[in-house]
Amino acid sequence: MSDKQYSGIGLLNPKSPTNVGGIMRAAGCYRADAVFYTGKRYPLAANNGNAQYNTDTQSASNTITLTGVDSLLEAVDETVSIVCVDLVEGAIPLPDFVHPDKALYIFGPEDGTINQQVINQADAVVYVPTVGCMNLAASVNVLLYDRLAKAADRKVGDALIRSSRDTNNRVKVPPAAN
Repeated sequence: MSDKQYSGIGLLNPKSPTNVGGIMRAAGCYRADAVFYTGKRYPLAANNGNAQYNTDTQSASNTITLTGVDSLLEAVDETVSIVCVDLVEGAIPLPDFVHPDKALYIFGPEDGTINQQVINQADAVVYVPTVGCMNLAASVNVLLYDRLAKAADRKVGDALIRSSRDTNNRVKVPPAAN
């Protein structure tokens, strides 16, 4: 773990290999360091061949760990802030949130919410302003995008575009006509 920056994703008992694959892809796109999960539903579904699609098309799982743990709160050291992301009353709207340098972002399951005991131990609780519930992988994408977009030391402009696009994309915006 870097001394200055760390972002991990914590998933409470996820059930869908498709969502977990999408989360792994998001972790790669937005520079997350690790993904942790609790529960038995995801490994059971993944091992039974119910992974409908390979959504980690960037193969982020080759460089970012996906680790099953008993407790997300114990998955990282004490220098990492715990940030719960859920539609709960009293949460901070994501546009107003200042991301800590080191954070584990905890998300509830696709068909549930983060339990009160975890919320009570969080350093912050945020929500993505939306009408209705978002898909789990979509929520992780939005959160990680927000973290990267707000980072002071991010690569910007053409350098970021060149490092992010695939080999089939060499399109450029033409210079403005005078």
